[in-house]
Amino acid sequence: MRAALLVLLLATPGLAETPMTPEEFDAFATGKTLEFSNESGVFGVEDYLPGRKVRWAATGDICKLGEWFPAGDAICFTYDNLPEQHCWTVWQEGDHLAARSLLDGPDRQPRQITLADAPVACTGPDVGV
Repeated sequence: MRAALLVLLLATPGLAETPMTPEEFDAFATGKTLEFSNESGVFGVEDYLPGRKVRWAATGDICKLGEWFPAGDAICFTYDNLPEQHCWTVWQEGDHLAARSLLDGPDRQPRQITLADAPVACTGPDVGV
């Protein structure tokens, strides 16, 4: 009976989405490059640097420097030259992480977050020599 209840809980959307704490997220992400994908494929890559700093590049776009910070159960991001913050609930899902924007409707599929094979490849101005 307990096994059947556990399977039901894990299979029910929303119930298995226990948010990572900021400390868990920091321990998982710092020093790594993470790849973000949705049902259409990879849409961006982000380097997680010490001190909660990040370097984000949407597929085909230039890099943006920013930082992340906790806000309740959410992990929020701000980027240079972008006034709005982006907040996500992040949780462990099997061998990867999953994330849902706080702006998403209930029917929106979570994004998958996996380890990338290489750091962000920045293009455009301000990438150095």
